[in-house]
Amino acid sequence: MSIVHSDEFGQLQQDSATPHTSRVATKWLQEHSSDLRHFHCPPKSPDMNIIEPIWVALQCAVQKRSPPPGTPMDLRTALQDS
Repeated sequence: MSIVHSDEFGQLQQDSATPHTSRVATKWLQEHSSDLRHFHCPPKSPDMNIIEPIWVALQCAVQKRSPPPGTPMDLRTALQDS
């Protein structure tokens, strides 16, 4: 386990999103469950997902740019700047 804390347990936030319930992910979780501290939250809940507010902030920052990004490289630069 590459990410561990002083108590030697990794942490996992499980929200039952579709990618997290695939056969491969389920098998891995079963094999490593003793190494993880689980944090369960409602399925696909943006309220419990700490990354959602960051995505919203990035989207707002990019939409406010003038002129708006016109190419994938412009978008990448706008995201990195934001």
